[in-house]
Amino acid sequence: MKNAIESKKLRHENIDLKKQLHTKSVIVGDSIPMKALRQQIGLMAPTNGRVLIYGESGTGKELVAHAIHGQSLRKDETFVEVNCAAIPEDLIESELFGHYKGSFPGAAVDKEGKFQKANGGTLFLDEVGDMSLKTQSKVLRTLDEQRVAPLGGDQSITVDARIIASTNKDLEEEISIGNFREDLFYRLNVIPFFVPPLRDRKEDVPMLARHFLKDLAATYGRRPREITDDAIEGLMRYSWPGNVRELRNVIERIVITRAAEVLGLERSHLYRKMKTLGIVAKE
Repeated sequence: MKNAIESKKLRHENIDLKKQLHTKSVIVGDSIPMKALRQQIGLMAPTNGRVLIYGESGTGKELVAHAIHGQSLRKDETFVEVNCAAIPEDLIESELFGHYKGSFPGAAVDKEGKFQKANGGTLFLDEVGDMSLKTQSKVLRTLDEQRVAPLGGDQSITVDARIIASTNKDLEEEISIGNFREDLFYRLNVIPFFVPPLRDRKEDVPMLARHFLKDLAATYGRRPREITDDAIEGLMRYSWPGNVRELRNVIERIVITRAAEVLGLERSHLYRKMKTLGIVAKE
């Protein structure tokens, strides 16, 4: 009976995990750029080609990476993410390649690197343009040899991970000023993807706003909300420099702080937020 209960619990956890992964790979929008992006994902995802995703911060590069993995031949394997901009320089090599106990001060136990964890699956190098030249050199060698050498060890380990990278920088410009290796660029830029900024696909704003309202209401255990046409028009007049992430943050704040079931423009938190952003004229 104990084993049966544990098995049922694991099945439910697996179902919940798959739902979460599906949510992370849903690309919302019916604009021409987004339709083209979904079509490109459908064509390129089933291959093992390396992918480089370009786009401003907040456009949804991570979402595209999840979608590629979700439609790939490796979809049932692990998806491992590394934010190259968030990891300190003195720790990123350990994060990527792993280390053995005692290999440097603070290495109290053996640690498996991200390349090893992604073996058989997908490794997503987010904001790869922020990686140091020293780390770039080691990543290049790993891609060429399909082997990693954990810090503090003499033996290398074979790995098989599909690499998806992303950047909000112009890597060709970074190459010209010596900040990025040209040979690594060509290894990563096998299949380029471009995620457009929200200002170039404003027709997607209504669908995105309603999607976030529904999703976030469920997340916070709130009643489903509606948003009026005048509020949608206000949202579409704004340029959204923070892209989809900024829109989601605005909607999330509304869901948390407002109890009204219908969100209109006048006398609402949304209206005050729009005035702050300069979407509507201040009184």
